[in-house]
Amino acid sequence: MNFEEFEELKTHFSGEAADLIPVLQKIQGAQGYLSPESIRRVSRWLRISENEIYGVATFFAQFRFQKPGRHVIKVCLGTACHVRGGEQILDVLKRRLNIEPGAVTADGLYQLERVACLGCCALAPVVSIDGKIYGQTSVLKIQELLDGGLHHDQP
Repeated sequence: MNFEEFEELKTHFSGEAADLIPVLQKIQGAQGYLSPESIRRVSRWLRISENEIYGVATFFAQFRFQKPGRHVIKVCLGTACHVRGGEQILDVLKRRLNIEPGAVTADGLYQLERVACLGCCALAPVVSIDGKIYGQTSVLKIQELLDGGLHHDQP
């Protein structure tokens, strides 16, 4: 978030400490994560230490501190997906992408997430890629997806 965007954001709030969470939500909505620079700006504006801001933001699972990947891959590990091979699919993705859940590949292309439920239990196991649901997936189908269009995508 550049200086002008931040100044615009400030006009929607009173500048009180109580604005912290909604301000962080707006920043993350605009840039996809909370950058160190945005935390510094909020700290100075609201007169709250950066440590306190990180303490509040890390309490809530909704806040991210690294730029999201270009493609977000979510592997469902709810009961139905787990029983039907969700964990094996996650293992393949971890090996192929060389990252753990919650991380982004070094090239910034992929972000891997494990989720408790995507709400598509009848299609288990389920993987979501950029919001598109892939049902009845398998290790082979995931490998084909990665070898196809997604894997060759450029930043």
